[in-house]
Amino acid sequence: MSSNKPIDMHAVQVFVAVAEEGSMSGAAARMGISQSGVSQIVRQLEDELGVVLVNRTTRPLALTPFGIALKNRGARLNEEIANLKAQVVEAGQGIKPDLRMGLVDSFAATCGSVFTKRLLGKVSQLSIRTGLSPQQGEALLRRDLDLIVTSDPLMDANDVVRYRLFSERYLVITPKEMRKAVRTIDDIRALANMLPIVRFNRNSQVGMQIERYLRRIEVRVPNRLELDNADALTSMVAEGIGWAVTSPMCLLQAAPYAGHIATHVVENLGLERSLYLVARRDEYSAFFDDACETAREVIETSFLPRLRALGGDIEHLITVGERNTHE
Repeated sequence: MSSNKPIDMHAVQVFVAVAEEGSMSGAAARMGISQSGVSQIVRQLEDELGVVLVNRTTRPLALTPFGIALKNRGARLNEEIANLKAQVVEAGQGIKPDLRMGLVDSFAATCGSVFTKRLLGKVSQLSIRTGLSPQQGEALLRRDLDLIVTSDPLMDANDVVRYRLFSERYLVITPKEMRKAVRTIDDIRALANMLPIVRFNRNSQVGMQIERYLRRIEVRVPNRLELDNADALTSMVAEGIGWAVTSPMCLLQAAPYAGHIATHVVENLGLERSLYLVARRDEYSAFFDDACETAREVIETSFLPRLRALGGDIEHLITVGERNTHE
């Protein structure tokens, strides 16, 4: 390779995809090109550098020491290029960003449409993906998303900025015909002996959190019914199948069934979650601040009034994040 010839950054991006995916086919799917195209690009890169990057005799694919060095440095360069693009767009007068946003399901179902409507005038294009918090966090770190609303603050990630939208304490819901109030931890234990529990999917952030808490207060009941969304879970309780622990936002997500269940605010229930707005640090900084303020307004003017309409003083379980403070 000529020392004056610049390295092809697209080829480096393709190689980094091969290294991270562990296969040519995985990189092809990620980059949107053919597997043969990926193989050809990697070989050309090897010819230009004058080294072997990939050991093609092993399965799964293995990197040589040269390949490991290029992967480590190439990944950082790719991130710097992405940062540069964001900074250039943000610096341009009147230029609005293209934004890929991820919303955890409960926020998407209760606040997503209002939040999206208010953001549309501030972006040139908006793509939204809904799903579980762990999936959203992985997509942000993988650079598949630019901004997420999640219950996972990604505390182990160094290069993100986060803003707490609100915290919500959990409550217990039971079939409406069950008259006995559930006010204490002992009441929960007694309830567990009377009725089956309806659980959130334990792959979800909410499900894992509730499961850990029930073990801590020594409520151990068989896992007979597990649901992956708040609508289905609340409908099962409304049908009289069992009881559940849920959050105010998840209850609002299942509002059509709220009139057919009883809500119970339990004293000293040490169980809550927070929802955060999270983005990569130093990307779209001004837009992130604006999105934080917009999300806060949606919580105060749309979410809380609708929660209040459900009754039962459930809105008192919500603590809204402080204005203009993020880390």
